[in-house]
Amino acid sequence: MITVHHNPYEYRRRLPHFQKSDHPLFVTFRKLDRDPLPPPARSLVLEHCLHDNGVRMALHAAVIMPEHVHLLLTPFRDASGWQIPIWKIMKGIKGVSARRVNQLLNRQGPLWQDESFDHVLRSDESQAQKTEYIQQNPVRRGLPSTPEDYPWLWLPQCGAHTPVRGR
Repeated sequence: MITVHHNPYEYRRRLPHFQKSDHPLFVTFRKLDRDPLPPPARSLVLEHCLHDNGVRMALHAAVIMPEHVHLLLTPFRDASGWQIPIWKIMKGIKGVSARRVNQLLNRQGPLWQDESFDHVLRSDESQAQKTEYIQQNPVRRGLPSTPEDYPWLWLPQCGAHTPVRGR
């Protein structure tokens, strides 16, 4: 059953998603299964995470792990002054990236879990901590020895569409 919503902050799924205007959100979404995304698929997902940077959101950091994604972003406001709801941003990222990854891997069906997990950051210190968490996530997993060696990590100082190792 699809519910019609009139409030731009109301979310369509079971979990509540709170947004505070002009505050960054830390977002995590996961694959439906535990099979790792191959490197070309991770590149596609990163491309779609970057697509609306500067359009619907300010992306502060992103990392595409083999079976999940972390984003740190601040949604922009639309033409009427309302903050763009996180579900709209996530629908764009997850929907298009799932379609493209399915094409790449010659598969069909859902790629991502329905829900994304997010929370509002409350201070600049919190944003710095989350950025560090995102940077170190692949290192903690033993994928690279340094964040700069992980091709699916993106920070804004690296350029609009350049992974962190491109510095």
